[in-house]
Amino acid sequence: MSIDIDTARKVAKLARIRVEEDRLPDLARELSGILGFMEQLNEVNVDGVEPMVSVTPMRLKRRADVVTDGNIQDQILKNAPDAREGFFAVPKVVE
Repeated sequence: MSIDIDTARKVAKLARIRVEEDRLPDLARELSGILGFMEQLNEVNVDGVEPMVSVTPMRLKRRADVVTDGNIQDQILKNAPDAREGFFAVPKVVE
């Protein structure tokens, strides 16, 4: 698939990127190259290949799911920049 200069201009506008007119042919060529590479990737047979979430096999550390009684409000609020009446105090953002 080939991208023309008008399409490159439209993509730049949608991406909110200012591209000078003399740079549009280069951008169109780069976008065409990217789309060509994507077409090559679509030709690869991936039947039977399971999707991966990482290139290395790893598991996240998990903590025990233990029910506690809570009552650690003071510990939670001690690092808050501003706490009032047992709650986090935040500045008013809507008038």
